[in-house]
Amino acid sequence: MKYKLLVLDVDGTLLNNSKDITPSTLTALLKVQQMGARIVLASGRSTHGLRPVANALEMDKYGGFILSYNGGQIFNMQTGELLFERRMNPEDIPYIERQANSRNFTILTYHQDAIITNCAANLHVREEAERNNMRIVEARDFAQAVTFSPCKCMLVSDDAEALAELLAKLKKRLIGSLDVFRSEPYFIEVVPPQINKADTLGVLMENLQVGSEAVIAIGDGVCDIGMIQMAGLGIAMENADETVKRCADYTTASNDDDGVAKAVEEHIIAKIRPADVPLEEMNIRARHALMGNLGIQYTYASEDRVEATMPVDERTRQPFGILHGGATLALAETVAGLGSMILCRPDEIIVGMQISGNHVSSAREGDTVRAVGTIIHKGRSSHVWNVDVFTSTDKLVSSVRVVNSVLKKR
Repeated sequence: MKYKLLVLDVDGTLLNNSKDITPSTLTALLKVQQMGARIVLASGRSTHGLRPVANALEMDKYGGFILSYNGGQIFNMQTGELLFERRMNPEDIPYIERQANSRNFTILTYHQDAIITNCAANLHVREEAERNNMRIVEARDFAQAVTFSPCKCMLVSDDAEALAELLAKLKKRLIGSLDVFRSEPYFIEVVPPQINKADTLGVLMENLQVGSEAVIAIGDGVCDIGMIQMAGLGIAMENADETVKRCADYTTASNDDDGVAKAVEEHIIAKIRPADVPLEEMNIRARHALMGNLGIQYTYASEDRVEATMPVDERTRQPFGILHGGATLALAETVAGLGSMILCRPDEIIVGMQISGNHVSSAREGDTVRAVGTIIHKGRSSHVWNVDVFTSTDKLVSSVRVVNSVLKKR
């Protein structure tokens, strides 16, 4: 595929206003990962707070990445490796705390699974803890409680004028040592220097040797502008700030109208040709699924023909050393499933509906069988595939009919 990385902001972009991933968005993102793209979640949330979202997208199976704290960390979901990290100097915390206390602002930071704050009752602190699935630890002497190097600190107030005044002061006072910006009307974020989504995404791209032309970035906030401009295709949500839309190549629907799913379907899935299907990657990623457990490997894919192989061994044979009919049916379903996935439109999903097989001869342990699937009916609501299974000497073992139902996403 042209695009190798799909970079997604989370709140206001990937998640709807109920903080959920809709079924349509989940289906589109699982499919695009199956076709070879990797997802990067780029968010101001903590790494701990992003894990449930990454798990829902099965990013551990497909080699996705978490880019958390607005660029403070990069975490590889598949390997569990921390690829990049930059933290604040704890010696800067007392000054920031004094500025917060002098204005009666709330201050917070993150540590492992906890938010440390001087005011646990603050509504925005409680919302932040809920959003990140973290517990709250109240510390009246905030600087004394921060015995570690934090990824970032947040100053919280509903007084917009006072917040703007402090933002200007901190930018001038901390220039060169810390970066300061406003991420929400009620939040000032203080982070290590040169930490932002775009620069940290650049670190990941260099690590993966992926050029900007192979990156799609989607976001809604001012913090997303840098990564949107860096990407080969930058997309703003309909609910995004106007400044974000002006910087983007394209505006999709809102986060409450499956904007991410629609962008992915239009710009990635709809443009996939059979020749672009990364069979080798799909084989690798399926190694822990049924397909991998049976040793099935895709070998060829086009719009009307799909081929795969499967060994006759202890995983697929009957006790007497002959290929198991159930394994043969699993092979046929695997082949037909990929074929229908290639044929279906971006707004469609495929569900297996019926399978019937005629077993005409046997294959013995030590052989490798080859399945050849051809489409014999491509309708609006169903696909019918004929899958013939041969031994290595081209003897027909089974002829299987597979019917897949074509459903519209809801």
